[in-house]
Amino acid sequence: MQKLFLGVDGGGTKCRMRLASESLEPLAEAVVAAPSNLQVRNGDAAYSAVNDLIAEVFDKAGLDPEQDGKRTYACFGMAGGRMKSARESFVRREFPLARLSVFDDIDIARAGAHEGEDGAVLNIGTGSAGLGVMNGERHQVGGWGFLVGDTMAGAILGRELLRKALRAHEHLEPGSPLTEAVMAEFDNDGDTMMSWSFNNPDAYAEMEELHKDGLSPAPSGPVPARPADYGRFVPLFFEYYDKGDPVAAELMAFELQAVDQYVHWFMARGAKAIAIVGGFGERLFDILVDRYGDVIVRPKSAPLQGAVILAKQLFGDA
Repeated sequence: MQKLFLGVDGGGTKCRMRLASESLEPLAEAVVAAPSNLQVRNGDAAYSAVNDLIAEVFDKAGLDPEQDGKRTYACFGMAGGRMKSARESFVRREFPLARLSVFDDIDIARAGAHEGEDGAVLNIGTGSAGLGVMNGERHQVGGWGFLVGDTMAGAILGRELLRKALRAHEHLEPGSPLTEAVMAEFDNDGDTMMSWSFNNPDAYAEMEELHKDGLSPAPSGPVPARPADYGRFVPLFFEYYDKGDPVAAELMAFELQAVDQYVHWFMARGAKAIAIVGGFGERLFDILVDRYGDVIVRPKSAPLQGAVILAKQLFGDA
């Protein structure tokens, strides 16, 4: 009986799953709007989302999860999987599958971007990280989160933009139409910006919603702005960058300095192709090609297909 391969792309707000044949032809897909980060409720939220999807994709494919699960080999790429302990804990849980491996979500992004072949990927979105496989050797860098890492991230650029806007507002450094537009978002008031950062209404509302769904404790005090709240200023940055705004130009130099470190790090380790993924990265793509040349490439496939490819690479001979 032929094997089946199952891939999971577990994100911060959604979880996607694809069931494929032995030749990697898609049989069924499903998605659920639920957090599947391994750090949420110690992985309980992700476990619930994945099990719901297993039942759904097998049903869509006209298969029995109890029987056909015995010939199904899976790879899960999960947000929050940077921590080894989180991956090891999750893989020990009970799933109706023959074999399973759990990876960080950037692993499946890399596998999809190069369709299982050698190459690196830079994930430049709200967060950021890099992963490469060259000559069979795995090289991972970054991905340490908003507070201590993620130097290429949209959230970091957004936070730096707010800092520069506030300094310009206080006449500590030159401002521009961009910094004025940012301060207008906060009624030209530093106290309003500070309150937004310490007790963010959108972040508070999200925590209340997660609590209603049993995925988070009830908020018991101020809830600070999330990386995504800072990241929402990236479109404003690009709007003014395209107009030649001087502060936007400074911020682009700030961003490219961070990207430089990652690109040169991978090239020093033999990367011949570096795929760019993530919404912020997509917007930067042409700039990066002009800066680094044809080593910068677009991904060949999405992360979900990367998970399926990894499943076959890992278990195809099992």
